[in-house]
Amino acid sequence: MEYQIPRGTYDILPAQSYKWQKVISAFRELAAAFGYQEISTPVFEQASLFERSSGDSSDVVKKEMYRFTDRKGREFALRPEGTAPVVRSYVENRLDIGSANAKLYYIGPMFRYDRPQAGRYRQFYQYGIEFIGSNNPYYDAEVIAILWFYLTGLGLQKLRLELNSVGCPKCSVDYDKALREYFKPHLPQLCPDCQIRFDQKPRRLLDCKVPSCKKIASGAPSQLDYLDAECREHFAAVQEQLSLMEIPFVINPRIVRGLDYYTNTAFEVIYEGLGAQNSLAGGGRYNALLEQIGGKSIPALGFAGGFERLLLALDEEKVSLGRPPVPDIYVITMGKAAQQLLLPYINRLRQAGIYAEYDPDKTSFKAQLKAADNSQARFALIVGEDELASRSVVLKNLQNGQQQTTPLEPLSELIAILKG
Repeated sequence: MEYQIPRGTYDILPAQSYKWQKVISAFRELAAAFGYQEISTPVFEQASLFERSSGDSSDVVKKEMYRFTDRKGREFALRPEGTAPVVRSYVENRLDIGSANAKLYYIGPMFRYDRPQAGRYRQFYQYGIEFIGSNNPYYDAEVIAILWFYLTGLGLQKLRLELNSVGCPKCSVDYDKALREYFKPHLPQLCPDCQIRFDQKPRRLLDCKVPSCKKIASGAPSQLDYLDAECREHFAAVQEQLSLMEIPFVINPRIVRGLDYYTNTAFEVIYEGLGAQNSLAGGGRYNALLEQIGGKSIPALGFAGGFERLLLALDEEKVSLGRPPVPDIYVITMGKAAQQLLLPYINRLRQAGIYAEYDPDKTSFKAQLKAADNSQARFALIVGEDELASRSVVLKNLQNGQQQTTPLEPLSELIAILKG
């Protein structure tokens, strides 16, 4: 029997893994510069956590969650998104104690039973930021700034930051009413899913990807016309903060986000070269979410993005992420005595962070030197009879052919040359 990878998943092969390491380390470094700390949560949670937070009528809950029942009959789900687990951990572990604000970030796999296509998978890797503790518009701008600086810092240029306010529960009542009045005459022309959304969550009608529904939705009322005074003031302040930070943005009143917990600020970063799947990341405020899952009423916001789509955008724009790592040295030994002398030193070099490659199956000098060239190592470290007698090594620069002899001890001198 031949085993194949499940549909909608993929292997990160060695030829690509260095790119993943590059974008992940860049995100960690930037998040740390803003004072955010990493949090890791389980890949599965109680299914009810997502039903309560995302909304039991959302596509994520209705169609896309991977559910399973354990031996005791408890229902769990592989996490389809990262915010609800982080908020659950914040509440459960009382992270509100001793600190006014929590600045958190996460990296890890998420799972949704979705139709696989370019940049969309059933197991996908997300990076995300969650800020918990303040309703100050500055923090909306700070969270957006992290995302913007991360993407532009990697070298992407064809980016567009789109901004909206989805209001609060109070001003959403009038907006939902206006949406129903607008869409009611078009109800027979809406897709089956939108006909259900009409009653359950009319705002989701604006997010439908069916072309006929999108055309109808293009003339729908704007949420911005229904914001109350407090929400208008908050949205204006967010725009002011972003302008002070010199982050460009455009207003898009059609951004609604696909999960029920969003309030006020909503945003997406669009990459203009990926066709229909062009959203690299998005997020917004979720001021009511903590209280929904049993915590205090604490304001919060965040964003999430997928590494898969990010890497597609980097490839599309031909942004270099460097090359796979190559050895600092390729060790060449002539004879068993030279091998026995050098083996302890090879591991000492590796412990010092030197990438040292060695193949004991190759014994001839010619074969070892060819292998060193093929490995693209910076140096060949050679020990023959003369070096064995003097307990030294020949260090050959494989880029320019220059050679130098250096003693094995103190090893720090050799390490300094290799790291120089």
